[in-house]
This record gives sequence, structure tokens and C-alpha cells, in this order.
Amino acid sequence: MQKVESFKLDHTKVKAPYIRKCCELKGAKGDKVTKFDLRFLQPNEEAFGTAAMHGLEHLLATYLRETLDDIIDLSPMGCRTGFYLIMWGEVESQTVKDGLEKALKMVLEATEIPAATRVECGNYKDLSLFGAKEYAKEALEKGFSLNIYGD
Repeated sequence: MQKVESFKLDHTKVKAPYIRKCCELKGAKGDKVTKFDLRFLQPNEEAFGTAAMHGLEHLLATYLRETLDDIIDLSPMGCRTGFYLIMWGEVESQTVKDGLEKALKMVLEATEIPAATRVECGNYKDLSLFGAKEYAKEALEKGFSLNIYGD
């Protein structure tokens, strides 16, 4: 049985916030996909509140598409310490870092959460713009490292 890539990561040694290129995959028809770990919070020490994480997910799903090309998906981690970003092609971590920082600055300026209605969202009552902004501000102040073990 093949082990899940993220389960191979020693979560006791990493230092958040960081951006980690998890893998580059090649499909049967030659398509290339790159997956990133956008880790905002220290594993096993911190976790997003659900409303704030959900709000940040909506905001980043919108704003990252304005700062980066070829996004397939942004998904919250079940452990609530960050997000997975999946993109078409071979993408470098620095490119994602630059786009994420621009998107987080846009989050700080947001006046509402996109797609925050009953029609657009499956849990529209559990969204926090205030919380999303607080996590965005904290991540920008700390800065994202490209070295998962700290600078």
C-alpha cells in the first residue's frame, strides 16, 4: 500500500509558517501538476478556528486566482494548520510565496467574504472575516519560509 505523501512528513520538526512543494505529478497524458503545503500554523501546537479558516479559504480561493495562474484547487488541511494548493504545470515555491503574500494583503483589505450565501456555500453561517484577517496579518508578520525547518 502506498503511503500518503503528507503522512511521511515529520510534523514535529517543521517550523511554520512555510511553503513546501509536496510533489510534482505527471498524468498519463503528460499533464503536470504541482501540489504545495501552505502551512500557516505550527502543527500540534496551534489550529485555526473553523469559521476563520473557512473564511480564509473563501478569500484565498478567490484572491490567489488573481495573483497566480493555473490554480486547480485550494483545500483546507483536516488538521486545520494550513491549506493545500494544487496547480497545473511545474511551479516553483518562490512563485507561490509571492502570490500568497499578495493575496493575503488583499485579504486584509477585504470588506466581505466571497461566496458567503446559502446558495454558494455549504456552511455559509460558519465564516469569519475578522478571524480570516487576523490569521492573514499574523502570517504576513511572521513571514513564510521556503525552508520547512526554519531559516
